Amino acid sequence: MISPLPARTAIVTGASSGVGLYAAKALAGRGWHVIMACRDVDKAHRAAGALGIDASRVSVMHVDLGMQSSVRAFAAAFQAMGRSLDALVCNAAVYKPRLEAPERSPEGYEISVATNHFGHFLLCHLLLDDLARVPGARLITLGTVTANSEEFGGKVPIPAPANLGDLKGLEAGFTAPISMIDGGAFKAGKAYKDSKLCNMIMSRELHRRYNVSTGIVFNTLYPGCVADTALFRDTPRAFQRIFPWFQKYITKGYVTQELSGERVAQVVADAEFMQSGVHWSWGNRQQPGRKPFAQALSERASNQERNDRLWTLSMQMVGLG
Repeated sequence: MISPLPARTAIVTGASSGVGLYAAKALAGRGWHVIMACRDVDKAHRAAGALGIDASRVSVMHVDLGMQSSVRAFAAAFQAMGRSLDALVCNAAVYKPRLEAPERSPEGYEISVATNHFGHFLLCHLLLDDLARVPGARLITLGTVTANSEEFGGKVPIPAPANLGDLKGLEAGFTAPISMIDGGAFKAGKAYKDSKLCNMIMSRELHRRYNVSTGIVFNTLYPGCVADTALFRDTPRAFQRIFPWFQKYITKGYVTQELSGERVAQVVADAEFMQSGVHWSWGNRQQPGRKPFAQALSERASNQERNDRLWTLSMQMVGLG
């Protein structure tokens, strides 16, 4: 009797709610085993149960991406399991637009950049060898229109578009009193946008540096505007009511959490997404039956000299440089 092939394994960060949770559901439904990497383990168990995800298809593991020691502990714990790693999905994010003063990670870094960028950057490096051992493994990162000035959402000036400037804040060490990558005054909403721009830049850099030598597929995607997830829990209540309505009926950019999760699963698992170095998008305005396409990134994500410097400084910030 021929033994069945072992299930492919994906790690999905931030899988206790929103896009990450529904991506876990979609991948488990395709027969994958999903490591739900979350800060709140109990919440993740409850959420998976509420969606009826087959418990044998998931493992819930703790990680706090805003704490580098936690990221290292998570990577070590995963590697101790002895599983192969077919995909890493960098989905988790914090967004705290109402902060008037920066919240800081244990390392002293502004929390949006510490969690969304540094935490994932470190995790990618710690698991790169695991991915490289699996032919055609994929490292997929959630992007956003608000970090790409080639798209309408990236031009919105509230509080300011994503802009890393000359990386003066990172060059100066990025600890108090510095809170912004460009060294400017603290703007919580812009800090989030900047962190997501870093995610998209680093995905391209990983592709440029490692795709040929490892065969890993490095891509980002924007699944559409998922306007009603826990990402927006720290926004004003009025915003939480109005924003989904605005995206559904005015911009037409709204997608459900379930559809966003299915789109992530497609980019992780389907053969048509094997090209590396792509930012996949379904567009700002959702259209029935629309096919995904490769979306161009802005000059702010394509300046090679600055990207090299961002890579070097990020390596230093996570203790790898």
